[in-house]
Amino acid sequence: MRNFKNATRTCVLVAIGVIFQVFVPVRCEEKEIYRGKFLGKINSYHHQVSGDVYAVDEFTFLLTEFNYDGNGADTFFWAGASNRPGPQGFIVPDEFGKTNILARYFNKDFTITLPDGKKITEIKWLAIYDLTSQNAFGDLYIPEDFEPPTIQKISQLSKRSHDVESESIEIIDAKTFRIPELVYNGAGKDTYFYVGIGPQPSSKGTKVPDEYGYLDPIRAYKRETITLELPGDITIFDIDWFSIYDVESKENYGSVIVPSGLNVPPSLVKIIPRKIALPNCYQLHKDLQVGWEVFGPQITIQLAGQIDENAYMSFGLSGAVDRSQMMGADVAVAYMDGFRGYASDYNITALSPCIKVLGQHKGVCRDDLIGGLDDNQLHTAERVDGITHITYRRTLMSADKGDREFSTEGGVYVVWALGHLDHNKEPTFHDFYPRGNIRLELSRKDKYDNCFAFTKPLGKLREPWEPNLILDRTTRTFTATLGPSGGKRGYQGLTGMTSMGLAWYINGMLAPELWMRRGLTYAFRVRGGNNPHSAETYHPLIITDEPHGGFDRLSDAAQREVRVLAGVEFLRRGQPRPLAAGPLCISRHKGKDRRLDDDFPTFKKFNRTLESTCETGEPAILEITPNTSWPDIVYYNSFTHNNMGWKIHIVDNFANGKSTPQSLPSSEVLLLTCLTLLGFQFG
Repeated sequence: MRNFKNATRTCVLVAIGVIFQVFVPVRCEEKEIYRGKFLGKINSYHHQVSGDVYAVDEFTFLLTEFNYDGNGADTFFWAGASNRPGPQGFIVPDEFGKTNILARYFNKDFTITLPDGKKITEIKWLAIYDLTSQNAFGDLYIPEDFEPPTIQKISQLSKRSHDVESESIEIIDAKTFRIPELVYNGAGKDTYFYVGIGPQPSSKGTKVPDEYGYLDPIRAYKRETITLELPGDITIFDIDWFSIYDVESKENYGSVIVPSGLNVPPSLVKIIPRKIALPNCYQLHKDLQVGWEVFGPQITIQLAGQIDENAYMSFGLSGAVDRSQMMGADVAVAYMDGFRGYASDYNITALSPCIKVLGQHKGVCRDDLIGGLDDNQLHTAERVDGITHITYRRTLMSADKGDREFSTEGGVYVVWALGHLDHNKEPTFHDFYPRGNIRLELSRKDKYDNCFAFTKPLGKLREPWEPNLILDRTTRTFTATLGPSGGKRGYQGLTGMTSMGLAWYINGMLAPELWMRRGLTYAFRVRGGNNPHSAETYHPLIITDEPHGGFDRLSDAAQREVRVLAGVEFLRRGQPRPLAAGPLCISRHKGKDRRLDDDFPTFKKFNRTLESTCETGEPAILEITPNTSWPDIVYYNSFTHNNMGWKIHIVDNFANGKSTPQSLPSSEVLLLTCLTLLGFQFG
């Protein structure tokens, strides 16, 4: 096993012979990439075969700088347990999992996996073998003492203070820790996951993002199993210890020594070098960093974020002078639309998307909508390798009364967020935002830079929750209340649309699909809030033929393109007036951080953690009778906000083929079919 720990230490310039007044610089070694356990170079015989081979785990080889001219007649990757390569072997699928004849390779890096669960320890050689001529064009013999890279267990966290403890920590791969049964009481002043070099934990270490990518002080843990990824290009071979460390008190609450030379799999994350070009840089989140430079009366800001193509990153000054606060904040919302970049100036006057409240815009609104000026001057914008870079300038003190001053004396509190854009390219409720206070000194004499390279995981995203369905021919009444949208596994995952943070709960279910029969009358008992002064909680229910809702936010021309089926009446001048606004009944998180919503495996488990509060008063009643003019699919939504509801399937008969929904689970479709064949009538 190569010793990466010494090879990757900080390079030092050695002045040999200072006495002789001669300075001899020693060239720094480049950091060696850990690829797994090195098995050797391929023995080359024919057709220019060459390359290095590593064992990634007990099933998988990594071939690097692999070459083959592609001129073999019937050539494959071939493995076996005989003494040397021969016809007694088996095909190893190529990097695409195919068993096709090998094509040409030129300096390629890729992995191949033994088929049918076979292990590297069960074979003696790997070859590039031609079946027709029964010749090996190149081969590699597996060392007799080979031990495949695998997950390694090390010690438990030492129990020093603040109730810190855990089971034995597992090193999953070169960049990943798993900490089983972690306990920490959360009472530290400024406490983080920390790694570093040396005999014991110290303040010279490096912060490790928590399991959600945040670099804020860590929360309390009560026997939870979490997985952490080392930041940037740091691997376990670069560190000597892992600690739960308090920066303010310089106290180690619990730690573990990381042994040298661990035989673990290489990391499967892709490391993307950072490109912040400004002298100062602050890592706001694992996937977001901000750089800045103050020159004269202006400040230049660069945001770099690992975000989706239809996502935004925002950064700006807090709405409060003594803490980080979203309400009242002055922020830039930055994103790419194709090849064009934006860094639009926004003010936050309510914790909701921008809407009109009694004729005035409130919420997260562009400055030019609320009588202000867009002071941000876009400088550069690009999206490379999944990272969006936006650079913009603005004056430290704006002439716009709604903007805040970038003070260069002392520090300023800032806010940030990552989220998705709606279909109108407006920011929706953010997916990530700061947990604590962030204070930056903009004109510090010594430049500040704690940013690190981005890492892109190769794993799959978590699956959405199972969809909620209300398919009951006896149900004629639906109760509509509000509740949290449930993160990426909730409303976003179920509907494929962005969310404003709240969603409709119909009969206690998050945005279910409904089925109704033409000619029958149904009633919605609506409790979405009836205070038109509230930008956050005024949600009359409407039914239209388009999926997004927010009818009141549309222009006159856009409103004419929407067919409103229920919930709105039009006054003499054509102005829409909602009909179904009832007293507010809303479910909220009860002592649970909404950023943890995606941890719940099902909606039912998520729903049990919510707490409902309801205002007094009778609900508003919205009665509908779908008829033959209604489309087969319509949508219930909010009059004031986008993307809070979902589909209503309008059917002629619950039993015929037209009414059997394609989205139903196969078991329910089969049940309906069987009952129909037995003579049961529906509806």
